[in-house]
Amino acid sequence: MRLRLNLWAVFLVLLVVTGGCGSGSSGKSPFEIFTGGCSGGRPVQAPAASTGGGGKVLFVVAPSDFRDEEYDLPRQILEDKGYRVTVASTGRETARGTCGLEVKPDLTLSEAKGAEFAAVIFVGGNGAKIYFKDAEAHRLAREARDAGRVVGAICIAPVILAEAGLLEGKKCTAYPSVKELLRAKGAVYSGEEVVVDGRIVTANGPRSARHFGNAVAALLEETG
Repeated sequence: MRLRLNLWAVFLVLLVVTGGCGSGSSGKSPFEIFTGGCSGGRPVQAPAASTGGGGKVLFVVAPSDFRDEEYDLPRQILEDKGYRVTVASTGRETARGTCGLEVKPDLTLSEAKGAEFAAVIFVGGNGAKIYFKDAEAHRLAREARDAGRVVGAICIAPVILAEAGLLEGKKCTAYPSVKELLRAKGAVYSGEEVVVDGRIVTANGPRSARHFGNAVAALLEETG
């Protein structure tokens, strides 16, 4: 009986350790299956553009399978600081997160201009793979970088920045499954929870979403 309990404890630990942004053939990561994926109390329908009194921040989400926590926790933090949030995706159709969160984009990627926002944030989750080789996503990241804006990416989304040429020689982090993709583009992968290098903020997954949001907010306040 004791051996059976110990094996069950090991199994639960492995589910937590191995889970996160990536997903297998089922579309659910072990972390999502173990935890149910979503924290309670979050609305099914998220608001689109907010009307805070601060600068504008752009969140880029995949049309499906973006990671809910990586969108709504940083958004809440930035809105609490007075920033106005706009959402962009491949189209204006409702985007759906892995855990069921629904977001109506305000812009398409082709309509968004990186220099018009104080920060551009790429949300992770398995759906973010759609932007790895996407020219519009790369343009948006470069425009924000070239204008001196804050650029953020979480989970597997730092690959977008690497493919856009923003991470060469830069220290960064991401979900471990994509670390070799980052290194292939000259990034210095650290494996830390959140990394700030200049005006680029990267984070490694949904459990770092709150830390990521706070890091973006602190950088915006520090650099103006």
